[in-house]
Amino acid sequence: MKATIYHNPMCGTSRKTLDILRDSGCDVWIREYLKEPPSRDELKQLYDQAGITPREGLRAKEPVAEELGLTRPGVTDDEVLDAMVKHPVLIERPIVETANGVRLCRPQDKVREIL
Repeated sequence: MKATIYHNPMCGTSRKTLDILRDSGCDVWIREYLKEPPSRDELKQLYDQAGITPREGLRAKEPVAEELGLTRPGVTDDEVLDAMVKHPVLIERPIVETANGVRLCRPQDKVREIL
């Protein structure tokens, strides 16, 4: 099975998810999203396929999320997506895509749902 992981090698959960993919025999394409950020359309499509909102895909504990007002009630999906494009560190990770679907793999065992 082929899999794409939107990966941050500095993140323990992302590394563990990558290990699960490799141990499962997946042919993994690693996209370090901080170096090669997804476009706004790619993000929207990934979140739609995962069945989550951009707000659910927001790494809210990043200081820039608070600075930009993204943690306030009523923030729109468009505001979150626009901020993620400008500041990829706001994208919660890892996101994994396979032929069986897309998941935000927090915790890392969520990846098993699409293997």
